[in-house]
Amino acid sequence: MSIKSAEFVKGVVIGADRILEENKLQVAFIGRSNVGKSSVINSLVGRKKLVKSSSTPGKTKEINFFLINEKIYFVDLPGYGFAKASFEQREKIRQLILWYLISVEIANRKIVMIVDARVGLTKLDLEMIDILNENGHEFIIVANKEDKLKRSERSKKLKEIYKKAGGKKIIFYSAKSGEGKNEVLASIFNG
Repeated sequence: MSIKSAEFVKGVVIGADRILEENKLQVAFIGRSNVGKSSVINSLVGRKKLVKSSSTPGKTKEINFFLINEKIYFVDLPGYGFAKASFEQREKIRQLILWYLISVEIANRKIVMIVDARVGLTKLDLEMIDILNENGHEFIIVANKEDKLKRSERSKKLKEIYKKAGGKKIIFYSAKSGEGKNEVLASIFNG
């Protein structure tokens, strides 16, 4: 499936909102601050500035909804684990993410977890995987920034991430070159 249209709809914080009750597929993108989540979403939709990225990690403080092909939502969750934010700010973001993943009943949801291919899975990523597994969420892992890995490192990193993730599907991705784009879109739209 190709993406023909993409538009920002709204940002949501903790509380009731009608967009959460709509019967559209919601594809939630989650990852640590600074893994290139905005760049991945922008490259998937073929737009450079649909999702605003910031040179200041941890800037997104709400859940942003983007309507794709007038049929599904891409849901951009705030990045977790930004070390320079205060404990209070990090906790607010954590609560917002947990609220969406655990408390909100969404009939049709998929999750795309984005990690940095060079770094692999961090302690925070492993905690998020535990939360997703404990709550029965199906998800794929997109290892972004693969273009910054040497060819000789790719296989080793893939095995390392795969093992730590408990055998979850891993897709190497480059927001810069678009490598992996078709595979990610196929996973989102086809299963």
